[in-house]
Amino acid sequence: MLKQRYTEEIESTMKMFFETRSEKDRRRYAAIEALKLGNGGQQYICEVFGCDPSTVRRGIDEFHEIVF
Repeated sequence: MLKQRYTEEIESTMKMFFETRSEKDRRRYAAIEALKLGNGGQQYICEVFGCDPSTVRRGIDEFHEIVF
């Protein structure tokens, strides 16, 4: 269960930023946001950005390849 949600103003800003990124950067940005939020974060971020969960999962995989 998600413990924290962003305000509508923050969500709107995040969406505008998300929409101006390349596909690869969108995946990675969504992944970072989901990881920051922890349990329930992936579903919430998919709702905020209107993206598929597989997009976030792929971004997480890519992020882990870079970091680890």
